[in-house]
Amino acid sequence: MKEHVPEYLQELPSGGIVTPKEFQASGTYCGIKTAKERLDLGIIFSKIPATGAALFTTNKICAAPVLLGRKNIRGGKLRAVVVNSGNANACTGERGYKDAEEMASITSKLLAIPPEEILVSSTGIIGKHLPMDKISSGIQQASASLGNTPAHGRSITQAIMTTDIRPKSIAIKIKTQGKEMFIGGISKGAGMISPNIATMLCFLTTDAKISADLLHTCLVHSAEQSFNRITIDGHMSTNDTAAIMANGASGVEVTSEGAELSLFQKGLDYVAGWLAKAIILDGEGATKFIQILVTGAKSLNDATKTARTIGDSPLVKTAMHGSDPNWGRIVSAAGYAGVELDEANTTLHINDVLVYEKGMPASFDYAALKTSMQARDIFIKLQIGTGDYSDTIWTCDLSKEYVSINADYHT
Repeated sequence: MKEHVPEYLQELPSGGIVTPKEFQASGTYCGIKTAKERLDLGIIFSKIPATGAALFTTNKICAAPVLLGRKNIRGGKLRAVVVNSGNANACTGERGYKDAEEMASITSKLLAIPPEEILVSSTGIIGKHLPMDKISSGIQQASASLGNTPAHGRSITQAIMTTDIRPKSIAIKIKTQGKEMFIGGISKGAGMISPNIATMLCFLTTDAKISADLLHTCLVHSAEQSFNRITIDGHMSTNDTAAIMANGASGVEVTSEGAELSLFQKGLDYVAGWLAKAIILDGEGATKFIQILVTGAKSLNDATKTARTIGDSPLVKTAMHGSDPNWGRIVSAAGYAGVELDEANTTLHINDVLVYEKGMPASFDYAALKTSMQARDIFIKLQIGTGDYSDTIWTCDLSKEYVSINADYHT
């Protein structure tokens, strides 16, 4: 997962969501989760006015905070995010929506900002109402402890985790014409991952000055290059949200006509890509990071669909877990992807070793390939011989631990 870092971009080792200027955050424990050491509520706050953009799950069954978020983000202003983990507030009816509104209302009064400029987000168990007495107490605690130290950044990163093992946080600095702007981001997600337009929970901040419309365009582009390229189990969440706040504190203005736009977009793509890959590496029970590249497709949609079908196959994923170069599972998954495929011109490489060619197995050193697949990273390249389009999907293996985690995790 080692990234190429462009010359104008610097990844900050201790950076995170509060690295951009005038942003604060905090995380606290309010009793939603049973383990007191597991933080379960947090706030991200811009001390000055900010524009915002957000993308949400395309699942027809969506959570109350998603419904409220879609409404609030229309105004293009976003000063704060209030988020809880341990309870998704999904499939909770009218009461669930009112509870989401109440979360915004409480935060609004404490931070002295309009409720319409607050994004509410939740993640966790589906079908249970929020314990609003605990939520209210948690929002008060979080708002009273806001700050911009690395510890504050770590606390909000931990507060959004559910079955995640590792916190996911990054910040970068972008140099432009003697000035610099920052982008920070956090994400959560380890299971129920197969997004479309957004992913799990991902929150981004930047001190660049940029209009809400242009910010939305940039976020869509970054999501397409990152979050829409990952799958852990082929299951789309009810709560997927990706949101970004931009407060302009750096003094760097990003416009559709300026040179800064390209730098900002590349920086946002880098942060989003890093967070998306971190989610794959933290997949429930995951031991492998698998890159699937499909080339020679008739259309981009065909390439994407084929790669995703392979990435979602339990048989492919279990073979990868066992370091087994089982090419039959890969090509058969491609065959039922529902796209045009020319078997006579189809070739398959695993870790750059040719294993299948023109409808027949190729001769290769099985033992050597199996040994190479015992490393964390596995690269699958499939040429389907019908055109010139290609696309990549990132996924992970499927282990016994994944089954154990999801057999015990309720809803």
